[in-house]
Amino acid sequence: MHQGDRAGQTAETANWPVRVPNGYRVGPWRVVSPIAAGQWGSVYAAESVSEAAEPAVALKFLPTGTLTPRQLGHLAQMANREVDGHQQLSHPHLIRCLGVHTLDDPADPHLDGVVVIVLERAEQSLEAVLRKGPAPDAPRVLEQLAQALAYLHGSGWMHGDLKPDNVLLMADGSVRVSDFGLSTQIDGTHGYLPPVGSPDYLAPERRSAQLTDNGLKVRLSADIWAFGVIAHRALTGRFPFPGADARARAEAAARYVNGEWPLALDDVPPAWRDVITSCLAPDHRSRSATDAATLLQQVRAAQHPSPAAGSSRLRLVGAAVAVLLVAALGLGLFQHFGSDDAPSGSADYRPDLLRTDTGIPTQYRQLIVEAATQECQHPAVDPPLVAAILKAESNFDADLSDPDNDEYGIARWTPRVLQQRLPAEQQSTEPTPPFPPEMSIPALGRYLCYLAPRVEQVPGDQRLNLAAAYRTSGSTVREAGGVPERLQPYVQRVESAYDAYVVQ
Repeated sequence: MHQGDRAGQTAETANWPVRVPNGYRVGPWRVVSPIAAGQWGSVYAAESVSEAAEPAVALKFLPTGTLTPRQLGHLAQMANREVDGHQQLSHPHLIRCLGVHTLDDPADPHLDGVVVIVLERAEQSLEAVLRKGPAPDAPRVLEQLAQALAYLHGSGWMHGDLKPDNVLLMADGSVRVSDFGLSTQIDGTHGYLPPVGSPDYLAPERRSAQLTDNGLKVRLSADIWAFGVIAHRALTGRFPFPGADARARAEAAARYVNGEWPLALDDVPPAWRDVITSCLAPDHRSRSATDAATLLQQVRAAQHPSPAAGSSRLRLVGAAVAVLLVAALGLGLFQHFGSDDAPSGSADYRPDLLRTDTGIPTQYRQLIVEAATQECQHPAVDPPLVAAILKAESNFDADLSDPDNDEYGIARWTPRVLQQRLPAEQQSTEPTPPFPPEMSIPALGRYLCYLAPRVEQVPGDQRLNLAAAYRTSGSTVREAGGVPERLQPYVQRVESAYDAYVVQ
């Protein structure tokens, strides 16, 4: 790498944390223009000088010089979190990391030792769109953002700095969540973050949290609050709390939290008001009722509001017509014609995702499908895999009890491990057997989603590696380079069941 054209710097970048000239080389990429900067880093557009490399990328430069020892400590932690996040997490709506470089440039002390994260390049940020008004395609953007958040939380991670600047839009309009510098892995019910953040998107409890040796104690519900603020802006073009600047808006939010002001929702589309109200619940305890998986369901429902929201007169007329049709034609009210809207207890629930003729108990079909599609968005975690693991673990026996191994229920959970995979508001105490399927099956989806990125680089069939990791651990499968020999009989049972359940 070389110094490049220092004259390529502009007044725009004069006060950036890392100033990089046009033409500067990082591996096979050459800097072509600045994109954006924050308190702790600078992002530049770069193009490939090699046909073998990604042609257009974003380079995120994290500084090491001109900082105090305390700042350097914060920066090192943030860099480590960002790199760890990119290495452990993989989802269609998370920005893709292409590599990490450390600059070796003794001729330029400003750049020598700087860490550079190479990322796929987006078209623009959601913030750039919202500066002009509501997002033209807000419902779709919010659904994809909710998918990313459900994956993060299901994998045991909190983003910690969710805001429109970190929600990127690709050339095709799809969403990518970026910037994991403030992300943290959740240990039990909490994680820890440094005392920094974006004021407009900070949950109320983060403003009053006490600083410990590990940082501020945070919960997943803080991300839910940030989503609520983003959703309000995306749908209306305005913040949910009035004020000329971030400080004034923070004061307005505090008055709302204290019960002095109502939440202004007049300009929010009616179908979205409940979503935003639950996200912006004033206290953590109330907000925790909406975990990320539930939020994703609410967002999807808001995009397709029920026709029952019409006038009472129309509802009465519709009901009368329905009664006449049922009486005249002799049809069952819930007769199913192959759509995916069958009742949850139906043997035909989502036949496009899970075969209906292979002995999967009817009462568990919806739980199985939702464990794979709503609790997780990783491509390797699908309904046939969830069903196959349940078949291999218990033969769908919800009352299974194996005290010698401390395993119980349809998914053979041990109480301690199950506790870590429950929604945040349920993790304060260790669950006591028996574990109902309504608890066990969604937790299986969350745990598979947590394991998937940890074994995706292991050779072999990823789904079978996942099954082995569920029975043991991700590290066991990585160390064995695949399915350990002692688990072959178990994995063969999973494979046989998977082949029976998958829709060809």
